[in-house]
Amino acid sequence: MPSTSLTDPRKSYGIHVWGEGNFIVEDGVVKVNYGNKPSLIELTKGMREKGYKGPLLFRFPHLAAQNVRTLFNHFERAKKEFNYKGKFKAVFPLKVNQFPGFVIPLMEATKDLEYGLEAGSKAELILAMSYTNLGKPITVNGFKDREMISMGFLAAKMGHNITLTIEGINELELIIKEAKRLGSPTPKIGLRIRLHTGGIGIWAKSGGYSSKFGLTSTELLEAMDLLKEHKLTDRLSMIHFHIGSQMNHISPLKKAIREAGNIYAELRKMGADNLHAINIGGGLAVEYSQQEGQSSRNYTLEEFTNDVVFLLKEIANAKDVQEPTIFTESGRYVAANHAVLVAPVLELFSQEYSEEILRLKEKNPPLVQELYDLYCSISTKNAREYLHDALDHMESLLTLFDLGYIDLTDRANTETLVHLIIKKALELLRNKPSKEIKAILDRVQERYLVNFSLFQSLPDYWGLGQNFPVMPLDRLDQAPTRSASLWDITCDSDGEIAFNLDNPLYLHDVDVENEEYFLGFFKVGAYQEILGMRHNLFTHPTEATVAFDEDGNYTISEITEAQNILDVLDDIDYDTKEIERRIRKLLEESDTIAEDERKEILGELYLYLSENGYLRTINFSEGG
Repeated sequence: MPSTSLTDPRKSYGIHVWGEGNFIVEDGVVKVNYGNKPSLIELTKGMREKGYKGPLLFRFPHLAAQNVRTLFNHFERAKKEFNYKGKFKAVFPLKVNQFPGFVIPLMEATKDLEYGLEAGSKAELILAMSYTNLGKPITVNGFKDREMISMGFLAAKMGHNITLTIEGINELELIIKEAKRLGSPTPKIGLRIRLHTGGIGIWAKSGGYSSKFGLTSTELLEAMDLLKEHKLTDRLSMIHFHIGSQMNHISPLKKAIREAGNIYAELRKMGADNLHAINIGGGLAVEYSQQEGQSSRNYTLEEFTNDVVFLLKEIANAKDVQEPTIFTESGRYVAANHAVLVAPVLELFSQEYSEEILRLKEKNPPLVQELYDLYCSISTKNAREYLHDALDHMESLLTLFDLGYIDLTDRANTETLVHLIIKKALELLRNKPSKEIKAILDRVQERYLVNFSLFQSLPDYWGLGQNFPVMPLDRLDQAPTRSASLWDITCDSDGEIAFNLDNPLYLHDVDVENEEYFLGFFKVGAYQEILGMRHNLFTHPTEATVAFDEDGNYTISEITEAQNILDVLDDIDYDTKEIERRIRKLLEESDTIAEDERKEILGELYLYLSENGYLRTINFSEGG
């Protein structure tokens, strides 16, 4: 995932690229750059002392609220700079993160702003109606049936400032019918427009004529005719477009704004006098890259806001129409960095290569003896040469084994000695990185078994190849020397973050039998939780909210423990009582289990069923 430097451990994981000042490295640990600056390792150990095992998801509500305020501040700055008369409002799209530990604090922290929620389903609309501060905007996107539109009318009756964005003419027809049936107040109406402009990147299909949502030009004209015919033109308040999540280039957005701005002006001239807003959707990109020169976006927040405000003012002035209220639905930008996944390393799979396991004979084959001599005499001066010799010897010895000239003990000694030489050479050469060294690291990467499910906690990595910043929580005053691939604990070969020469990850050599080593996965607060799947029936990690008071002191609260095994089975519709009965019956009918053992075995099974399915640390008696 990340590109790292072996020479500067403080910058090894690109935190100066993606951290945005929210997380920093001090005293060899990752710290939250807020309040009294607690370290993530401190937070993690505090949770483990309370008995929570497996992966942990830490939420930092102040980061989400901070992002919203930063967005508002930049738009207000741009409006002032360009003398823009329109307002700025925003909503958070619930599809990005619907969890209460995120949504409720966000709404509380932003109640003084024109900020609300966007819903794309009936369940999300219920959340929006429940938690959006009264009078703040609610937008409803996605396909709708009569019931969902009726819910929008109920929200309007409750006093909510709600806009139903129609995706097709049939939805407008349903709104017209509900207006006749339910009467006033009728929700505001938005029209999602199908732009010619398309996006770029993984989510490019959100825009363009072939996109899933939106009205064509012909349908826009038809919608205006229907609104006029049924005297609902005054309810049309917004047009909306969205060209894709994680827009890594600004140019498609600028083209889309020009297109949408002209459509806005034309609809105003056609009699849509109350049309006053353009919703530019989401897509404001987040910096995931851990390597300088490989940015996830080619623009800054200042450039983004300047372009939006300037272009809409330019079009409104040219067309002699009111400068529109600007709406955004930025979700990833608001939510991504508020959550950090922390997971312990359970095992290093090549750590079996140590001097203790060598089985050298009194008389070894010449090449094996040469390997041993290389290992004993390697130094900074000869490290590169000996590294080459060791790799050549390994190829020769493996060929000799295939031909039957050396035995399995000789082969085992070969593998061990070569790994020991490589490890020692890389330590000696850590200040002299090169393409050759990186290639060798790729060849002999260390496999770190990490106590989490990639499918549950990082589904976008598995499904879309989306990288996330990852780094150890401590030992950051030491240079990492091991090229690393990460394996999760599912029994699926796709559950791996492979070593990547273009974005290599280096980690520390760690003795998991005597010390703990935790990895942090950052910017996982957008989409990952709700998209996470129960592959192998691994459940959501234990989550906790870290909040700061006015004095900068933190508290850990809102702890939601990972589901236990019985709850997970119940969720997928197993009758857990029946499972218990079947186990008890099998124990009772067993001829190999004594009566006094049955209660003991049953009690042990009940203990396991009451815990979550993540592993306890393999080499520790507690925790994990």
